[in-house]
Amino acid sequence: MTHPRRRATTLLRRETVAATVPVALAALLTAAGPATAAGPTGTAGVGDPYFPLAGNGGYHVTHYDLTLRYDPGTRHLDGKAVLTARATRRLTRFDLDFQGLKVTGLTVDHVKAAHKRAGQELVVTPRRALRKGERFQVAVTYDGTPGPVTDPDGSLDGWIPTDDGAFVAGEPQGAMTWFPANNHPRDKSSYDFTLTVPADRAAVANGVLLGKRTANGRTTFRWRQSEPMAAYLATATVGKFQVEQYTTRDGIKVYDAVDPREATAAAPVLRQLPSVLDWESGLFGPYPFRAAGAIVDHAPDVGYALETQTRPVYDQAPSLSTLVHESAHQWFGDSVSLTSWKDIWLNEGFATYAEWLYAEQHGGASAQKTFDALYARPATDGLWAFPPGDPGSGANIFGTPVYARGAMTLHVLRTTVGDRAFFRILRAWAAGHRYGHGTTAQFERLAERESGRDLGALLRTWLYGRGKPGTP
Repeated sequence: MTHPRRRATTLLRRETVAATVPVALAALLTAAGPATAAGPTGTAGVGDPYFPLAGNGGYHVTHYDLTLRYDPGTRHLDGKAVLTARATRRLTRFDLDFQGLKVTGLTVDHVKAAHKRAGQELVVTPRRALRKGERFQVAVTYDGTPGPVTDPDGSLDGWIPTDDGAFVAGEPQGAMTWFPANNHPRDKSSYDFTLTVPADRAAVANGVLLGKRTANGRTTFRWRQSEPMAAYLATATVGKFQVEQYTTRDGIKVYDAVDPREATAAAPVLRQLPSVLDWESGLFGPYPFRAAGAIVDHAPDVGYALETQTRPVYDQAPSLSTLVHESAHQWFGDSVSLTSWKDIWLNEGFATYAEWLYAEQHGGASAQKTFDALYARPATDGLWAFPPGDPGSGANIFGTPVYARGAMTLHVLRTTVGDRAFFRILRAWAAGHRYGHGTTAQFERLAERESGRDLGALLRTWLYGRGKPGTP
């Protein structure tokens, strides 16, 4: 994301960056069951230190089938979510993250189930206990007027109404504002979306457009995201959009949806998306998804862009550096996901450093020059306010240190191990954790293995040291 909270520096969503082996299956099947719980009840959270109620224990969602009907005029949403899941322990009760909208029906394996609301938790008691390892299906129907959630840093995410539809961006909490979810990056799933809106609007989600049909003044769009995706990366953005579709020479299906008010400014940047993806594929390894593109909305009150999987959503026409940043997230953040929001530098530091590398290789400032300009800032500057590997709270995860000092950490690593080892590390990280998860400790071990160097002191200083590090 770009901000400081977001945003593109301009304000990269949460980025206020002042600088210009497959482990998937094992991770997915074990991630949803936090070690904090025992017994037959699923936990109301996976134990994240910054968002303790995010996600749920006791099960893993393998697939979401979301059917939504939205009226931008009344801002009314009718929804049905069918979750296919697997119990990771015996369950007599489990939770879903779901806030605001009214539940009108709920079944488990087609049998009505008892349910109650408890803050952001939808607590479900099925008619019979679910066995460990059992696959089951939860269907929830709901309606109401969705709205955003306010994050610890004061910014909004989730279902954010606009003058012609909705800007739907869920990092870190917002998925629960528009569908019931196991809402933590540790739980990744495939998705189908069936979205119905007035015929003069478009509804844009993740993955590949399977088809659309117009009848009785409404158009229904069907989207499919086949590769695993964290709930916060899902979108169902609605608006009046100009649409362009094409397939790249590598077979990636591109779908761009642009608000007409942003079209002139966005066009020259979006034309560069295929070359940006080619360049990033050369550095990081093959592009991880079948689809790509952009949603460029006109949402001046939002203040950020977000790397929604396969199709980032921008609150305005993006700069080229923002496009590079959000595209890099498709590897770092989307394909390779977090296990804890504390490790957010693995997303934002990497995407920010991709901006530096792009500039360096396309006639702009070298990464070293960008690093030097940042390092010259006094010890009292906000860049040194907290360490990127331990931001301290959810209020800080989109702050400048996570983005800029996170990128500086990677640059120090690069200058320490040399370019050949450094870029081998980036490719190995993206390949070894493709569609899965990663932690800072795993990254350190990989970097040491690929470089043959002891990097503990360096990474401790730059990721966890308080204040401005000594001369690198």
